[in-house]
Amino acid sequence: MGGRMLAAWALVVLAAGSGRAQSGGLPAVESFVLAEMQRQQVPGLAVAIVRRGEVILAKGYGLANVEHQVRVGPETIFQSGSLGKQFTATVVMLLVEEGKLALDDSITKYLKDAPSEWEPITVRHLLTHTSGIPDYTEGAIDLRRDYSEDELAKAAYHLKLEFPAGSRWNYSNTGYLLLGIIIHRASGQFYGDILHDRVFAPLGMNTARVISEEDIVPHRAAGYRFVAGRLKNQEWVSPSLNTTADGSLYFSLRDLIAWDRGLRAKALLRAESWAQIYDPAKLTSGRRYPYGFGWEIEEVAGHKVDQHAGAWQGFESFLARYVEDELTIIVLANLAEADLERFVDGIAGLIDPALKPPELRPIADHEPEVTARFKDLLAAASQGRLKPEEFAYVRAGFFPDRAKAYLEMLRALGGPSRIDLLRRQELGDDRVYTYQVAYQTKMLVAVLGIAPNGKFSQFSIRPK
Repeated sequence: MGGRMLAAWALVVLAAGSGRAQSGGLPAVESFVLAEMQRQQVPGLAVAIVRRGEVILAKGYGLANVEHQVRVGPETIFQSGSLGKQFTATVVMLLVEEGKLALDDSITKYLKDAPSEWEPITVRHLLTHTSGIPDYTEGAIDLRRDYSEDELAKAAYHLKLEFPAGSRWNYSNTGYLLLGIIIHRASGQFYGDILHDRVFAPLGMNTARVISEEDIVPHRAAGYRFVAGRLKNQEWVSPSLNTTADGSLYFSLRDLIAWDRGLRAKALLRAESWAQIYDPAKLTSGRRYPYGFGWEIEEVAGHKVDQHAGAWQGFESFLARYVEDELTIIVLANLAEADLERFVDGIAGLIDPALKPPELRPIADHEPEVTARFKDLLAAASQGRLKPEEFAYVRAGFFPDRAKAYLEMLRALGGPSRIDLLRRQELGDDRVYTYQVAYQTKMLVAVLGIAPNGKFSQFSIRPK
C-alpha cells in the first residue's frame, strides 16, 4: 500500500468508522478491533456482537470504498464467500421437508448425465464435503467465462474423484455449486429466488441477495487485495460465476443479525432439520468429522461453537455462534488477506475470558519420525521443491500458488533454530500436527495433516 494511501486509510481507521454501539462503547473490544485492523492493514470492517438475543455492538470501522473515502456502517454490503453455504443448506432442507429432495438420494437422480462413478454420491455427501468431488477452482473452469448451469455441471463431470464417497472429508466448492443446480432441477426455481422468498424476506434480511455487479446496490463495499505490498481492487469474474450456490451472496451486518435471530428461534425449518444441519459428518470408518451442512462444528476452550468463514473477490466473512453461551460474533472485511478468526477469537475473549482460546505451548513429541518428515517438508518448501505427488486432498490452488507463497516466505529466513510440537489432533481419519517454528528473525506456526495412506493432506504456514 502506498504511503499516501496508507496514511489516509490509517486516519479513517483511527476515527472508528460509523454506527453506534448499543452497549456504551465496549471500549476494550473497540480498541482491540482498531489495533488489529491497523496491524493487518484492513481497509474496512463491520462487527456485530449479539449476547442472549441483544445486539450489544453493530458498527463499521474504516473504509467501505478507499477510492471514494466512504466509511463502513452496519448497512454496508459485503460479499459472503463460503459463509453463503449455510443458506444453500437451508434451502436444501426446505426442499427435503417438502419431499422434493432426500438427503440420501443419489445426486444422479437430478444430474441425469453425470458419470456412472457418481452413483454412490448423495445429497448429504455434497452438503458435508464428503463426496470426493474436487474443488472446481483447481482450474477446471475459466473464472472469466460465462457458463450455463448445464455447462458448469459438465465441467464438474470431468473432475476425477479424489476418494470414495463418504470415506473422508475435503472441502469442495464444486459440491455446493452442484447443490444449486440440483435445487433448481428439483424445485423448478433458481436457488436465489427461493432464498429471497423463503429465507431472506421472512427473516427480515432486507438487503441480502445474490451478487449482481450490474445492478445498483446501495452501500455496496469494494473488495481489495494486496499485490506486491500495494492495495489493489478485487479481480473480476464472470457474472454467471457470481450466482452459484457455493457462496455468491451480498449481505450486510444487519442482514446477518436478522439471520442469527432466525437461528436462535429455529425459524423456517423443523427442529429435526436443524438437528441434522448441525450434526457432524459421519465417515464410512465410523469416525466423525466436525462439519455439518454448511457449518463447522467446533469447540473452543471447551465451549461449542458453530461457525463458518468465507472468502471471495477481496472479501472475508466470519460468523461464530457460541451456542451454550448465547453469544454470536459476526465480522465482515473487504480485504482478501484479512484473518478474521483473530478478530473473532480476540473479541470472544474480551466479552468472556472463558471463551479465549488457550495459548498453545510446546508438548512432548512422541512421534519424532513425523517431525522429521515435517522438517524435510519445510526445507523443500523453502527451496521450491514441494512435490505434488506427496500431497493428497490439499485445497485447490495449493499448487502452484500457495507453494510459491511459502517459498517467498521461507527462503530468506534460513534454517529454523527450533521446532516444537504444539498440538496433535485427529480429524476424521487424519492426524493433524501443529508446530511452532523459530527462526532468527521470525516465529511461524505450521499445520501438517497426514492421511491414512501416509500422504500429506494439509500443510499451512503463518506468522505467529
